[in-house]
Amino acid sequence: MEIKVVRDILEANEVIASQNSTLFAEKGIYVVNLMGSPGSGKTTLLERTISHLKDTERIAVIEGDIATSRDAERIAAHAIPTVQINTGAACHLDGNMVRGGLRELDLDRIDLLMVENVGNLVCPAEFKIGENDKVMIISVTEGDDKPLKYPLMFQVSSVLLLNKIDLLPYLNFDMERFQSDALKVNPRLTVMAISCKTGEGLDTWFSWIEERAGKKGS
Repeated sequence: MEIKVVRDILEANEVIASQNSTLFAEKGIYVVNLMGSPGSGKTTLLERTISHLKDTERIAVIEGDIATSRDAERIAAHAIPTVQINTGAACHLDGNMVRGGLRELDLDRIDLLMVENVGNLVCPAEFKIGENDKVMIISVTEGDDKPLKYPLMFQVSSVLLLNKIDLLPYLNFDMERFQSDALKVNPRLTVMAISCKTGEGLDTWFSWIEERAGKKGS
């Protein structure tokens, strides 16, 4: 019975996520589902990305958190449309939650919608929200064993951002092992080493998302 209930939940979410995707396509909006652990650097990455792109792309953000609006307040300070979704006990955003958040946005004035999912390395990977791409961010402080311990997150992502590389000299982090394991789990994964603090590697990320958003809007 439990297996059937879980299957029904996932199938219902697929329907709503597909409806979201159709709506985004009609509006010419490119959507990123940003996933990662608490403290991996999701919100800081959004801030850096917004600062770089807001003069050329009309950006909006949906912030998902179990509680508080602290991250949404940080994003809203950049003067872009921001919606906070508090999930309560839920460890992820789903298609229906995002659909509700869209009612607070003027979709005709958005080119790029970035959704910061709830901090978690498991649940967000299972639920589509209508996105074009899932992007995963993980920090070197989390250890180099995560691709094999949490494979689904790596399997469903288009891009893996390895953050906080400025801390590598102080950690026992095997970069070669990490990248090798990540690509074993998902050979199509694009891996980018970055530091949101120093800016190292972010130009590669900016170029990637600019290209994707540009193609979506053309």
